[in-house]
Amino acid sequence: MTNSRPPAGPRVAVVTGAGSGIGRAVVRQMLANGYRVALAGRREAQLLGAADGHPEALVMPCDVTRPDDVERLFAAVIRRWGRVDVLFNNAGVFGPAASVDEIAVADWESVLAVNLTGSMLCAAAAVRAMKSQEPRGGRIINNGSISAHSPRPRTVAYSVTKHAMTGLTKSIELDGRAFGITCGQIDIGNTATDIMDTIGVGSGALQADGSRKVEPMFPVEDAARAVLLMAGMPASASVGSVVITAAGMPFIGRG
Repeated sequence: MTNSRPPAGPRVAVVTGAGSGIGRAVVRQMLANGYRVALAGRREAQLLGAADGHPEALVMPCDVTRPDDVERLFAAVIRRWGRVDVLFNNAGVFGPAASVDEIAVADWESVLAVNLTGSMLCAAAAVRAMKSQEPRGGRIINNGSISAHSPRPRTVAYSVTKHAMTGLTKSIELDGRAFGITCGQIDIGNTATDIMDTIGVGSGALQADGSRKVEPMFPVEDAARAVLLMAGMPASASVGSVVITAAGMPFIGRG
């Protein structure tokens, strides 16, 4: 039997990749809405900027590809607040533009290490905490991508990790049922962040037919609100999948 009693006091969230982009926007939304938030990422200065001195923010430099770093992150959260209610698995890299016959093995392994193994390590630590706390349970939100549905050209490593993220999400959701742990995935398309600049969305992104097209984008704060909606659902509800894109972006019917 699961324990559906809500935790006492503010809910505790861990956000990876918290120093910039979607992670930073989610941190700001959560803090503004009464969450206690642990900010994880490799660049401490960016994490401190995202936290902006908020008294309920815990800045934790962390490389999610390193198991010891991940364990230290969650141990610090438990020491400070006693529990973990939400994990937003957001840390990720796009990797080099390459097709399967071009990508170097080292680049392939680097993208998988951050996007997939890092997400698994953080989810594992979160699940262990959620199983052992009282009341037990919690929610994991994995940041997938539109590329989990429809890849862009020359993004083989990134696209593979985002398809695999869907399997990770479903497995966590299934295995967590008996413990009151839910897991969902948000697939975001063309929110206005630095990663969009790297693939030329604002200046001309490569399309499936070889052409380049300027694509619409939408504010990162709107994507963060969607994450906050998922995080704030009651324990009796599981949001398995959310797709949010810039209106008019080439996703349905891409190419």
